[in-house]
Amino acid sequence: MKNLLILGAGSAGTMMVNHLHDKLPKDWQITIVDQFERHYYQPGFLFLPFGIYDEEDCYKDKKSFIPAQVNYIQKKIDVIEPEKHQVKLEGEEVVSYDLLIIATGSRIAPEEVEGMDGPEWQKSVFDFYTFEGASNLRKKLEAFEGGKLVVHITEMPIKCPVAPLEFAFLADWYFKEKRMRDKVDITYVTPLDGAFTKPTAAATLGHLLGEKGINIVPDFAIASVDNEDKKIVSWDEIEVPFDLLVTVPTNMGDNVMLRSGLGDDLNFVPTNKHTLQSNAYEDIFVLGDATNIPTSKAGSVAHFEAEILTDNILHHINGEPLEEAFDGHANCFVETGFNKAMLIDFNYDQEPVPGVFPFKGIGPMKLLRENKMNHWGKLAFRWIYWNMLMKGKKIPFISPQMSLVGKEINKKEKQEATEVLN
Repeated sequence: MKNLLILGAGSAGTMMVNHLHDKLPKDWQITIVDQFERHYYQPGFLFLPFGIYDEEDCYKDKKSFIPAQVNYIQKKIDVIEPEKHQVKLEGEEVVSYDLLIIATGSRIAPEEVEGMDGPEWQKSVFDFYTFEGASNLRKKLEAFEGGKLVVHITEMPIKCPVAPLEFAFLADWYFKEKRMRDKVDITYVTPLDGAFTKPTAAATLGHLLGEKGINIVPDFAIASVDNEDKKIVSWDEIEVPFDLLVTVPTNMGDNVMLRSGLGDDLNFVPTNKHTLQSNAYEDIFVLGDATNIPTSKAGSVAHFEAEILTDNILHHINGEPLEEAFDGHANCFVETGFNKAMLIDFNYDQEPVPGVFPFKGIGPMKLLRENKMNHWGKLAFRWIYWNMLMKGKKIPFISPQMSLVGKEINKKEKQEATEVLN
């Protein structure tokens, strides 16, 4: 019996299990390893601090999504030994593999910035990229009486690059609803030269920050957090004071990649951006936040990758060439407050542009424009996540490759984009 081993039972790993368990040849079995009991719905962490979601809305039991015929091991991963085709787990248990899928995700690393995890951590310095951070921040916001709120990104890449912007927009709405917006100064601090990584979207989102009275400090490369005087300091000595700092710390891959010699400087695994095969080993594939590919680290990306990687796993088993099919497709709702949201849809080569999605002319989702349908679409995504994506079901009318249908781009741009897609 041959063994397909999957490391990580989060979004990416769970999708791969459910896509593959009934498609593999009969002489293959699947083993999946994860150390944690809870499967967190990470998009919900954005809503938790504002009381839109409660804690129980954000997690379920991981085992409930793993098919009965799959070998599930709940243990910590010690080291991957690719030359021996095996993985060591805690307690000296060894699992051998014929094919390995790495889906170990990413984590926040506040210790990478001097003072970030100091005495004010979870007191006046918070994250919302963890369940604990988002829960603690909820209590802090409920008691916050006003002052300087700083929303900050340490460095890229991060999970869901629009999430910090969404937090700033929702904070504006939250404090207006509490009739205390005039008591809260909101500043958005980013290492980028604008509000987002793509020019058109950056201009639109930057304009929205201005409309909401949210200050922006671009090109900010943080050196330290001063816990005593409550300020963040850049390497070129720019200082931004805060009463409440909501930061996105450095995002890094799992430390097992460092122990195994498989990661880059941030512990992300060098991966072919079109086939999702490891650059170093033909029998290792990588998807989700664990990769170093130049697209968003987001659930939608993992979903599109999983559909493509399923085909490539079967091609590999059958001795067939891999398909260079993944185009970096990302599809993200951007909450803007007041029950409205934007939608952005892009890939490696096509930046977000205005238009409609998924149907030409009728949408009903708006691209790069606010409307209430987008907001309800984001809230509905939680049901889709638990009941479709995690069970390996495809979303109707949405393909893993980005479509140009409904996008407002000129004929020359569309021709160039079509050539790239083909």
